[in-house]
Amino acid sequence: MVLEEAAQGFAALGSEARLQVLLTLVRAGRDGLSVGDIQTRTGMAASTLAHHLKFLASADLVVQEKDGRSVINRAAFERLELLAGYILKECCAEEDKSFVLGVERKAAND
Repeated sequence: MVLEEAAQGFAALGSEARLQVLLTLVRAGRDGLSVGDIQTRTGMAASTLAHHLKFLASADLVVQEKDGRSVINRAAFERLELLAGYILKECCAEEDKSFVLGVERKAAND
């Protein structure tokens, strides 16, 4: 994942409403939910929900699949894992290595 892709993914999560929709889909698991089910669980108006789903789908965080007359929405778990991994791979990269497990190490010449 490159910086621009990560920025797009994190930008999509920059709204409380979109985060609520995505968390609802994450909780639902791999089976996903119809728009009506998401609306029931979040209490969002249909037009508002459609807008947020479109935004999340354009950032590849939600996968939408037509199922008859319904659209099933699923969290894109692989993409979410990549996004989390992108930020977490930098964890502690600049941490002072002389300070480990809350105990400061003394230099050998002290």
